[in-house]
Amino acid sequence: MSAASRGPKHVGPVFRRIPSVLARLASRIRKPPGTPPGTLVHTGARHDAEVVVSVIEYDADTMTESRIKDVRECFESAEADPITWVNIDGLHDVEMIEQVGEHFGVHRLALEDVVSTTQRPKVEEYETHFLVILRMLSFDVTTDSVSAEQVSLVVGKAYLFSFQERPGDVFDPVRERLRTKKGKIRSRGTDYLAYALIDAVVDHYFRILELMGDRIEELEDLVIGDPTLESMHRVHHLRREMLIVRRAVWPLREALGLLYRGEVELVHEETEVYLRDVYDHCVQLIDTVETLREVLSGAMELYMTGVSNRMNEVMKVLTIIATIFIPLSFIAGVYGMNFEYMPELSVRWGYPALLAGMGTAAGAMVWYFRRKGWM
Repeated sequence: MSAASRGPKHVGPVFRRIPSVLARLASRIRKPPGTPPGTLVHTGARHDAEVVVSVIEYDADTMTESRIKDVRECFESAEADPITWVNIDGLHDVEMIEQVGEHFGVHRLALEDVVSTTQRPKVEEYETHFLVILRMLSFDVTTDSVSAEQVSLVVGKAYLFSFQERPGDVFDPVRERLRTKKGKIRSRGTDYLAYALIDAVVDHYFRILELMGDRIEELEDLVIGDPTLESMHRVHHLRREMLIVRRAVWPLREALGLLYRGEVELVHEETEVYLRDVYDHCVQLIDTVETLREVLSGAMELYMTGVSNRMNEVMKVLTIIATIFIPLSFIAGVYGMNFEYMPELSVRWGYPALLAGMGTAAGAMVWYFRRKGWM
């Protein structure tokens, strides 16, 4: 996943080429009805890329980093004293995930949630481990679209497995802290590593909302200055994209509450204070999301108001023109009647006098309208 970056200010209606929000919120792949619980069926997008497995082993004094082809190569080290972080990019190899579950005793329901990529953010505790599911977001500045990827963390006493749908993530700052021994991460347990990964995902949400906020501000100015159908489409598009962000942030608050309140046995007390800080950030994100949603709703209302005002101005001009021509049409209609005895028809200056009278009537009406401020 590429990091969100600032793009050009003007973005055309290219969003029509991306999948709909509903298609990205819900997978079309489902397990057959009646399938036994714990059956592993990958429901995400199919990728041809090979599954990438990276391993980081560390303690307070040492750290090793490697890539392996067979996940079973790390099984022995993951049960030793040094903490082992195994990151797996790709969920389509269900057999590999099943091997991890069988060796470490990961509950089948937890594995089922890992390969089912439409899960809402949550925390599930089991006897020897706990599961954290959250959504990692990215923002495409060329289409103003948000994409979400499910990230699952299986956390045990001496190991942490992170499962991602595809290569690329926001965990590079965590890896750098491990390499440089920066902070407390090398001297803490897997619960602190899980906190660091969750914090990296949550911090990236702020970047996503910052980019979306810039887009929304531009659109708001555009809607106020020159409301067009294209601007309305873009506002509606961003409003739907905000649903993806909301779906990722809102349930996460509840999940983080379970972690920092000490309801998960493997989370130590000294880590709970850091998780509480992430919880506070999540609350800030929710406030920001709701604020941006309200701004987008206001922009839609501004557009509709602008269109209505423009229509009112057009109708006002047409009404004034029609009102001016009503008496002129009446005069023309009277003298257009085919009566034989009409004295004015024989007057030499009748025609110029009639035109002068019609002009005077029109001028008087224009003067009256201007005096009333209608023109």
